[in-house]
Amino acid sequence: MITCSLRYTIDPYKLADFEAYAKLWIPLVNRLGGTHHGYFLPHEGANNIALALFSFPSLAAYEHYRLRMAEDAECKAAFALAEETRCILSYERSFMRPVFE
Repeated sequence: MITCSLRYTIDPYKLADFEAYAKLWIPLVNRLGGTHHGYFLPHEGANNIALALFSFPSLAAYEHYRLRMAEDAECKAAFALAEETRCILSYERSFMRPVFE
């Protein structure tokens, strides 16, 4: 299993736009074969950092997801929302291997 960790730098004045974007992606990742663990929005501390975590059985499964995502109309609409609102200033993507025991 791999877990994709996304660290976003967001515009804190567009938090509602980012939350709308996040709510679009959770069911999309799940529908396309992943397990979304949620988005984590600012509450205390830095007001411009958000996180997302989602897992796939393997890196190959994640790569298949990326191919399907690029062609999916709902995914394209989610990307368009972020572009239109400019709520995301930048992001970093890392892959982790979870340890449960």
